[in-house]
Amino acid sequence: MTNYGTIPTSSTAGPSANIEYLSRAKERIKEGLGARRPWKLMFNFHSINFPGNLSEAITRVRTNVAYFRMNYAMIVLLILFLSLLWHPISLLVFVAMMAAWLFLYFLRDEPLVVFRRTIDDRVVLVVLGVLTIVFLLLTDATTNILVSLLIGVVVVLVHASFRRTDDLYDEESGEGLISGPSSSS
Repeated sequence: MTNYGTIPTSSTAGPSANIEYLSRAKERIKEGLGARRPWKLMFNFHSINFPGNLSEAITRVRTNVAYFRMNYAMIVLLILFLSLLWHPISLLVFVAMMAAWLFLYFLRDEPLVVFRRTIDDRVVLVVLGVLTIVFLLLTDATTNILVSLLIGVVVVLVHASFRRTDDLYDEESGEGLISGPSSSS
């Protein structure tokens, strides 16, 4: 019996593949956000004080940036996003490039293949980085973008230098973090 001219009533390959891709993407986003530290720990007011000297401040910055890197990235991206609210074209470009980053870099399970050639992750990283910068600079919001990135970096550096590191906890090893020379004294 032939089925020429009939319309299939259910397509099992299409929707199930899409649902599987979306569930994998959701899991990878959860894993990525799993590196985010609790905001209560980050903004614990009892852990804020002035560093004793420049070397202690540098040690704190290194330790806190390594420990809170996902939180700091979210803060800088939020500041950049808020600065682009008054530049709708730049905001649309920013959102489009974030989607490109998600699908072409962060959420991929397999290597990227273009014209039957496998593209290395470093090439994808460099190309997406350059395209993001070029597209955002073409939207005539260059000053706004640079100022918001500078504000984000200053916010991160101020928090990282004032936040003590003696109460940070490493879940993998089950012990406190060693923050360099200042913790051994």
